[in-house]
Amino acid sequence: MKSEPATARILDAATRLFAERGFDGASTRLIAEAAGLNIATVNYHVGGKRDLYFAVMTGAAEAERAALEAALDSCAEPGRLTGPADVHLVVDRYLDFCVARPEIPALWMHRWLSDADDVAVFEAAHVNPLVSRLIELTRPVAAPGADVEYALWSVIWTVHGFARGGVPDASGRRRRTDDPEALQRFRAALHRLVSGLLALEHTP
Repeated sequence: MKSEPATARILDAATRLFAERGFDGASTRLIAEAAGLNIATVNYHVGGKRDLYFAVMTGAAEAERAALEAALDSCAEPGRLTGPADVHLVVDRYLDFCVARPEIPALWMHRWLSDADDVAVFEAAHVNPLVSRLIELTRPVAAPGADVEYALWSVIWTVHGFARGGVPDASGRRRRTDDPEALQRFRAALHRLVSGLLALEHTP
């Protein structure tokens, strides 16, 4: 860790702490300690707490955008959704991304609970353009009258909820993304969910 550039260490520590504690629960002092630095060094390289938060959330949004762009590039016609198979491919890739990067769903779930609510400009700059693009790409394959916007948000909320909390089984034990059977069942349920919300013609 000592050999890592200071900015990378700071952002890594900030990401972990904001994901675990949210904006209000992660102080600049805690972030500095986790990075093995002092507050002055953190301020010098990244800035104050709001700067840290904005940098972390920007990184999360850019990672999501890159994952979705890669998924869209893997569709039958790169960059377009031409049918249910493409929709399910993108949904699968998003689920895989959240499984591989659990800190990102954690960051968003804190934010949805009004964490750092005064940093409202973030959604306008990073979230709305991506969601708007996905809505426009999905409309041609959805049934007439389908609420594409709420369908997409329902998928996002559901994936984040499972990625963070899993599903309790009959014994009360939570089955999470590291449980292959639970993950397979969730993936199949997610396909049925998106197919039903968009009234897709065929569910693989």
